Amino acid sequence: MDRVDIGFIGVAITIALILFRIPVGIVLATVGFVGIALLTSLKASWSIAANVPFELIGDWNLSAVPMFLLMGFLASEAGLTRGLFKAARIFLGRIPGGLASATVVASALFAAASGSSVATAASFSRIAIPEMLDAKYDRGLACGSVAVSGTLGALIPPSILMILFGIFAEVSIGKLFLAGVLPGLLSALVFILLITVRVWLNPDLAPRTTLTVTREERIEAILDIWPLPLLILLVIGSIFLGIVTPTEAGALGALIAMIIALFRRALTLRIFSRAVTDTIAGTASIFVVIVGASVFARFVALSGMAGALTDLLAFAIERPVLLIVLTSVIYIFLGMFLESVSLMLLTLPLLLPLYNVAGIDLIWFGVICVKLLEIGLVTPPVGLNVYVIKGALGDRVNLGEIFRGTAWFLAADLVTLALLIAFPTISLLLPMLSK
Repeated sequence: MDRVDIGFIGVAITIALILFRIPVGIVLATVGFVGIALLTSLKASWSIAANVPFELIGDWNLSAVPMFLLMGFLASEAGLTRGLFKAARIFLGRIPGGLASATVVASALFAAASGSSVATAASFSRIAIPEMLDAKYDRGLACGSVAVSGTLGALIPPSILMILFGIFAEVSIGKLFLAGVLPGLLSALVFILLITVRVWLNPDLAPRTTLTVTREERIEAILDIWPLPLLILLVIGSIFLGIVTPTEAGALGALIAMIIALFRRALTLRIFSRAVTDTIAGTASIFVVIVGASVFARFVALSGMAGALTDLLAFAIERPVLLIVLTSVIYIFLGMFLESVSLMLLTLPLLLPLYNVAGIDLIWFGVICVKLLEIGLVTPPVGLNVYVIKGALGDRVNLGEIFRGTAWFLAADLVTLALLIAFPTISLLLPMLSK
């Protein structure tokens, strides 16, 4: 058995173990360790396993992970995201399918603060879906709009997936953040357009609201949510202007969130302690996966799989768009079974060498990659956001209704993906304009 065969067998075993729900970090580290031992020696494998955590965790860029997690937890725990759906409903409630469109807008803002698709889906499952169901909205439309809106947390910065991609691809995390802004807004706009057109063609999907809003209520809604847009603009704007690095932006965001919470008298010692505890737990779980993925990446490199894949896909490397399309098919298929972090860290060691040889801009690929991971969050049978909604609502909805509701939005996502592939400028404009 040659080195490449060992590499492909290792990848197959890894996918199988992940499908059996064994923790991803442990699977990647174990397969990588055993694979390196088979390719070299047990002593070399121990040496790599011992050095990787120190080399990787010492990477300054990884400091952005706990900083942005802390910012998101502070914003959520202190109630800075509480009035988002109410405000969006006030301003969008009268357009066709207004409550569903309001969910998309509120989710986009919440995602920009939390950086978490799952947290976004969990929050709006309890806030938006009951209100839409009470308003006699189609159950599939109500659940589907929340499921796909939650995925915006992966693309709209700050995004943990963007940070991980930047570290493994060795590209600027700041530029990745900026590259995700327009695609994230485009995704939200396409969702709103889909909702509006569907309800306009079939009013039974979402009865018109009789909500009347006074000027005072509009002003009150703006005053209630102003801290969150301000926080997002300061963080993204400081990166765009080159004032701070992504890690410093995370620290700045956490500080601003804390100051705003104190100003609004919403920050207590209990809330602060809970936010810090959640940040530590979230950071630890992410770092375990990162360390495992790094060991696994070294195994893939030693096996020579990258060279074999380059030879196998030589026809696609000469046609960048074809390579992107093949990657999309692989990600959409694997996304049906693997969650986003696992899928990305499993595939990047195999795909990055191909993209480097093809000369494709890795910032652009990063946006495409994260968009594909978004799609995987709502595709059956393992659409994580779908199960989050089911867990939050219990017997009030069933899985079939949620998956049925996401089907239309998946079609919209594919349209957005096609636009991002056809027009790379959508992703690359802000990074090119930044300092």
